[in-house]
Amino acid sequence: MAKYETISKHLIQTYPKDFIRLTFGQDDVEVLDILDTEQSTIETQHTDSLIRVHIAGEEALIHYKSQTTDDPSMPRRMAGYIMRAIGQHGLPIYSSVIYLRRNAGQRDPGRYIQEWPGYGILVEYRVIRLSEIEGQDIIDGGPSGLFPFAPLMKRPVEIDAETWLRQCVHATNALPVDKSIKIDFLGRLMILSGLEYDPTLINRILSQEGLMDAIMRESSFAQYIKQEGIE
Repeated sequence: MAKYETISKHLIQTYPKDFIRLTFGQDDVEVLDILDTEQSTIETQHTDSLIRVHIAGEEALIHYKSQTTDDPSMPRRMAGYIMRAIGQHGLPIYSSVIYLRRNAGQRDPGRYIQEWPGYGILVEYRVIRLSEIEGQDIIDGGPSGLFPFAPLMKRPVEIDAETWLRQCVHATNALPVDKSIKIDFLGRLMILSGLEYDPTLINRILSQEGLMDAIMRESSFAQYIKQEGIE
């Protein structure tokens, strides 16, 4: 599952304002820096993204953790990361965990609580489940950095899964961006879709749209695709 989280991290760090818009619903956040998240702890956080921003009149951190599976220890892990980041950077932090796979994270409470008398601790973070986000809103004009995730989002009730995946591919291919960026988006969409769709279906749709050859030649994730046996 690491490749899915790695792709997510790369998109967040490349298009931070798109994810900030998703999280906060505002565009007036100034991105100052993308920080190194590989902390010198026993558990190195390879798939976290930490962004230094100017928001609500102050400097702060925005933290994203991508996750594909359920993990009962997530509240403890998030609390540990949040507190280490505060200790290291001395800034307030807005933290979110993004669940990529459908139905993952359903029991994540979005908080870590210690209720010992005199030693109470409360650390809260936002839980984002892609399957609960209206995908149509994204492909109808949402931030382009979110398009590779659209197949994992909630589809319109009247559309079946195959039609939805095809629509996501069409919308991504129609983005008004440079060809290299578009191919990269499609390559990432192809891999991320593997969390929800059969590789044979993904292959067939991209081949029918005349996109498979370009993805395999030009996408930075072509090697991942080959390893998955999708080609």
